[in-house]
Amino acid sequence: MNELSAALTKGITSFVATNLDDIVILTIFFSQINANFRVRHILVGQYLGFLVIILASLPGFLGGLVLPKAWIGLLGLVPIGIGVYQLFKSDDDDTIQTVTCELSAKPRQTRFASLLVPQTYHVAAVTIANGGDNIGIYVPLFASTNLAGLLIILSVFLVMVALWCAVAYYFSRHPAIMPILTRYGNVIVPYVLIGLGLFILIENGSYRLLSGL
Repeated sequence: MNELSAALTKGITSFVATNLDDIVILTIFFSQINANFRVRHILVGQYLGFLVIILASLPGFLGGLVLPKAWIGLLGLVPIGIGVYQLFKSDDDDTIQTVTCELSAKPRQTRFASLLVPQTYHVAAVTIANGGDNIGIYVPLFASTNLAGLLIILSVFLVMVALWCAVAYYFSRHPAIMPILTRYGNVIVPYVLIGLGLFILIENGSYRLLSGL
């Protein structure tokens, strides 16, 4: 039960920490829905892009099979470093990617074919482009997790993607909420990343290696 709780906590925490800014982007997408750009394009594109990010992070888990757990835990320094960087970087660097969709009418397609269209790939491309920090966090996270924990974390991720889309859709219908998220989201994320990195270091006993330096 403790292992399950730990995996659930790591999955939820790491997803929130690395995807808070995606709510802003998804909200912009949902605000652009029209006859040619549908909710299904955003959902499929988001899942497609996120699966690419997960595949790019899985080598961390494979490395965790052959390296000592304490050394793998040192990768927790990565999210700490990202968090510290975000904490002290200037506001000029804190830009939000502007998303625009110039979509033209397409001939009538089958339901499956209508999902694999430029609109879907556009959303996927934005998700991947915005996923650099995700990979930096997920590689050490996966490396410090066993197979059962990895499956739990991945399941949490897949559920959280749907939840994120639902939240962004809600926000797109309530514009007053958007400025609040934009203003305070970047303040919270660095502390969550630093906390996640410390959790990885402590859980794997890696702090003992650092204390010996």
